Amino acid sequence: MIDKWLAIVGIGEDGLAGLSAIARSLVDRAEIIVGGDRHLAMLSSQDQRPKITWASPISASIAEIIQHRGKAVCVLASGDPMCYGIGVTLTRQIPLSEITIIPAPSAFSLACARLGWSLMEVETLSLCGRPAALIQAYIYPGARLLILSANQDTPATVAQILTQRGYGNSKITVLERMGGTQERMRESTAATWNETDIAALNAIAVDCIADSGVVSLPRVPGLPDNAYHHDGQLTKHEVRAITLATLAPTPGQLLWDVGAGCGSISIEWMRSDPRCQAIAIEQNSTRLGYIADNAAALGVPNLQIIAGKAPNPLKDLPQPDAIFIGGGVTADGLFDICWSALKPGGKLVANVVTIEGEQTLFKWYEQVGGNFTRIAIQRAEPIGKFLGWRAMAPVTQWVAQKL
Repeated sequence: MIDKWLAIVGIGEDGLAGLSAIARSLVDRAEIIVGGDRHLAMLSSQDQRPKITWASPISASIAEIIQHRGKAVCVLASGDPMCYGIGVTLTRQIPLSEITIIPAPSAFSLACARLGWSLMEVETLSLCGRPAALIQAYIYPGARLLILSANQDTPATVAQILTQRGYGNSKITVLERMGGTQERMRESTAATWNETDIAALNAIAVDCIADSGVVSLPRVPGLPDNAYHHDGQLTKHEVRAITLATLAPTPGQLLWDVGAGCGSISIEWMRSDPRCQAIAIEQNSTRLGYIADNAAALGVPNLQIIAGKAPNPLKDLPQPDAIFIGGGVTADGLFDICWSALKPGGKLVANVVTIEGEQTLFKWYEQVGGNFTRIAIQRAEPIGKFLGWRAMAPVTQWVAQKL
């Protein structure tokens, strides 16, 4: 048996003096210390123990840590190592039975204490090593956001996104070096933010206030059609809402969106929960651009986009929990590859509007069963001085679950 040789100790701006007795003992007995330059600088200048400074890519440093398995290694981390921290990465590669984790208060906990906010009633996210467009999915009237900054430029980026989204009146508070002697808070609105003297270590609190007349985007499936850039190849919002309800995303699941058009299905799949993942497959180059733009604008910039005509690009993709086919159902071999790749218990959902598409779906139905639904939508539109019903093209939806 290998004892707990790796300690991950959360440390605040108050340095070693702020550590508990247990945390301090783990630091003191360590043979090797790991951390960033800021953390290692907290140690005494007389400390002669070997040090490992985080490298890029970080995987190289983790491999070096693992080489010292069996020795007493201590990793110094900011705040709570399990809150968007290095502890999450390390526990994915080293058994928890070999690790001791001692957290300090997270930046989120400290910020809530400074602002009087309830941590259970705020949206939390990190922009450290992540695209700033992620915040787009969290913006709505009355939302309170707590954001871990990547650096001193992040507050200005967040202010710009809020202003462009129509939330320029939102109150921004930047909290610097929380818990240390140099702690400071800066406040302004998104539209008037012009602070440049910002510490690299900061967190951002946002009280989202929409400008007059701004229409907020719902957090449920079925975003307005005008939320997307598209060329007409768009699953209309009523059908989209039904389709997402049928797909029934669960946090952490992966979707293949085959024939993705402008990406609306995969985007709303990912918006259902930050842990949901999706891969959008599309052959049209113009629509590939629409998918990327829409994903960034709607807060899911990590949507994976693959160019190509199905089924060829599907062969080496990660196994999906669900598959949606919105275009190209008549392609040879498409069903066989999709059905084979789908996880047991997963759903395959396909929408078609042509007779040829229905014939193909019926052949699939004869192989694995499932059920059909006809979705017929009518919208009231002007007819002269009056209103009349105009029918959209009916959509045939086939759903099959792999047992």
